[in-house]
Amino acid sequence: MTYRVVQWSTGNVGRNAIAGIDAHPGLELAGVWVSNPAKAGRDAGELAGLGPLGVAATTDGAALLALRPDCVVYTAMADVRIFEAIDDLCRILRSGANVVSSSPVFLQFPDGVVPPEMADPVRRAAAEGGASVFVNGIDPGFANDVLPLALTGISERVDEVRCLEILNYATYDQATVLFDIMGFGRALTETPMLLQPGVLTMAWGSVVRQLAAGLGVALDEVTEHHTRLPAPETFQVASGTIEEGTAAALRFEVAGMLDGRAVVVLEHVTRLRDDLAPDWPQPAGAGCYRVVVKGEPDYTLDLQLLGGDGDHNTAGLKATAMRLVNAVPAVVEAPPGLLTALDLPLIPGRGLLR
Repeated sequence: MTYRVVQWSTGNVGRNAIAGIDAHPGLELAGVWVSNPAKAGRDAGELAGLGPLGVAATTDGAALLALRPDCVVYTAMADVRIFEAIDDLCRILRSGANVVSSSPVFLQFPDGVVPPEMADPVRRAAAEGGASVFVNGIDPGFANDVLPLALTGISERVDEVRCLEILNYATYDQATVLFDIMGFGRALTETPMLLQPGVLTMAWGSVVRQLAAGLGVALDEVTEHHTRLPAPETFQVASGTIEEGTAAALRFEVAGMLDGRAVVVLEHVTRLRDDLAPDWPQPAGAGCYRVVVKGEPDYTLDLQLLGGDGDHNTAGLKATAMRLVNAVPAVVEAPPGLLTALDLPLIPGRGLLR
């Protein structure tokens, strides 16, 4: 069976999603939504860096939903427009289209993470439209839901599960995320959006809560903390200039606590130069997602990333896009509602041997 899919946005993840939809033998690209009027009318393949696909982009979301697609791949940025993104999801779901989305990330597993009023509208819209929505990616997503839960399946005893992202973001060309949200290139006396109290827990508490649920653990609380280090001198990254003394490395943890100890931990180690914070965890290869299971026995699993262009950040964008694209058939066939990784079967890739 072939599923008709609309791609919603053509940014860093959206471009990769278009390529993934085109490569998937069970999917057909029915339409593409763009926010920028300058992109309207352009071929989707051109916007994705491919050859022509015969599908013109449009700013008319209503016209795309009128096509009655089976699923919408929603990759519009939500970090600075959370409520607008929720409204988008609700409108799409009420139309009867299923959704796989990279945001808002707390919808990966919202229970106990955000107030009900932030997730309930999405659940109501899904019920009204008889559709399903699945929010995921690589992180939050595959690297800290399916991957660690699979690894614990060969444990006799699990004492702690720690999921790490260890990446250099210098080649990640997204200034809003790096500077405005994460606070890189800003004075260490400033507190960026990501590090405002409670924001780390809202963003990655879903990871911790979902892992605990998968392991059958009722957490006492979720805590967060972070550390930043300054640039030793001024240097350039893809998104701009990092001045000497401004934030250039960030390490944070969101920890699920039980009986006074951390049992499920999400940790990020983010540098803008490889030589910064040498005493912090180091990646395998150019960059990696790491799962550490303490118990009997102890396990360490490194998932190294490297795109076809030789860059690990490109691979991360591709991984997020393909986690969504490959999930389309399972989400379309699932019962209506807000789905989590605990609700879906194993989702393999497709089209590998064509």
